[in-house]
Amino acid sequence: MPVYRSALLRFADDGSALYDEDGLLAIGPDGAGRQRVLAAGAWQTLAPQYAGQPVTHLPGRILAPGFVDMHIHFPQTDVIGSPAPGLLPWLENYTFPHESRFVDPAYGAQVAGFFVDELLRNGVTTALTFATSHPASVDALFTEAQRRHLRMITGKVLQDRHSPDGVRDETEQSLAHTEALIQRWHGVDRLGYAITPRFAPTSTPEQLRGAGELAARYPDVWIQSHVAENLDEIRWARELFPASRSYLAVYDDFGLMRERAVYAHCIHFDDDDRALMKDTGTVAAVSPTSNLFLGSGFFDYAGADRVGFGYGLASDVGGGTSFSPFKTMLAAYYVGREGQSKQGVSLSPQQLWWQHTAGAARALGLGGVVGNLQPGCEADFVVLNPRATPLLARKTSQASNLDELLFALIVLGDDRVVEETVISQAKYGSSA
Repeated sequence: MPVYRSALLRFADDGSALYDEDGLLAIGPDGAGRQRVLAAGAWQTLAPQYAGQPVTHLPGRILAPGFVDMHIHFPQTDVIGSPAPGLLPWLENYTFPHESRFVDPAYGAQVAGFFVDELLRNGVTTALTFATSHPASVDALFTEAQRRHLRMITGKVLQDRHSPDGVRDETEQSLAHTEALIQRWHGVDRLGYAITPRFAPTSTPEQLRGAGELAARYPDVWIQSHVAENLDEIRWARELFPASRSYLAVYDDFGLMRERAVYAHCIHFDDDDRALMKDTGTVAAVSPTSNLFLGSGFFDYAGADRVGFGYGLASDVGGGTSFSPFKTMLAAYYVGREGQSKQGVSLSPQQLWWQHTAGAARALGLGGVVGNLQPGCEADFVVLNPRATPLLARKTSQASNLDELLFALIVLGDDRVVEETVISQAKYGSSA
């Protein structure tokens, strides 16, 4: 039974941070052999219960929940940092040509290995991930995630029109492949399947209808897609689906909005769209580095909170510019502050961190399972070094409260802060 002594960060149900400067974290197997948190709290309070147990003491470090990335594209690992004037040219010039390479299973396996390495190096322990339209890409990522005991959700992209040769699929075959992949992978170990239309314009009504029927037949799988990211994309969707009230409503019209449905971006919404998100239990994957990079717009935090739909943070690599949760949290702070096109808000450090851990887990329907270090949670955590760089060490040494400490990490931190990522007692990182 591993017992750790270190500073300890976790979250209450209301999203506020719980922090023990001298904390104890005990983990052990449950009945299924999965590692879970047995106890978490102040060392002075809990230590007597573990007298005689070996203790891993990590002075000067912080144990924190593994990060949860609500939207990322594993096939776009090599597309990150590609220049383009906007979303649609970026897809045409970089994304689609690169994704066509995943028809080769060996290539997909090689990228999957690197992708998972990069997640773990940055402290990401749960991810909702796009594959490509090739079933082999799903097999490659699930195989690698299963080998590492990672909690991973992914799915074959559905795109049967307005897509080039090499990534365009065929309607009936794409749905048959999706169902076969659900039956092969969903619920195996820590893996989950997501029905994955790329976005409404690249699917025919027949494909979207079939995806909705699969979602009804398999209510515990996830659904993921993109919506309302870019004004040109919105105009295109309205031309293709004139009977739908809005771009978002297209998905609802085909039975693709419900709990465990996650839509990336959700920028250009009105209150009817926000109400539809809330009423169906659908959530947003906020992707700030991608939105800033592609000039798409700014997620309206005040509007989301006013109506009350769920959301969490996402890197959106490769439109997003970093795997690092610290970069994503900092960009979310910038996006929240923008007050010209929407109401500006100043997101607190605790709120930003919650959006990338326990809040993102809750949005995915995995609250109390991952993204936190409360008793009963799966024991995925990171060992953070708040002195990882000279400037960070100088700044964090002057922190007088938790918000100042967390904000210094958000603003100045990167992958160097993540000393270890621990999943099922397997350790990855510079000191592993």
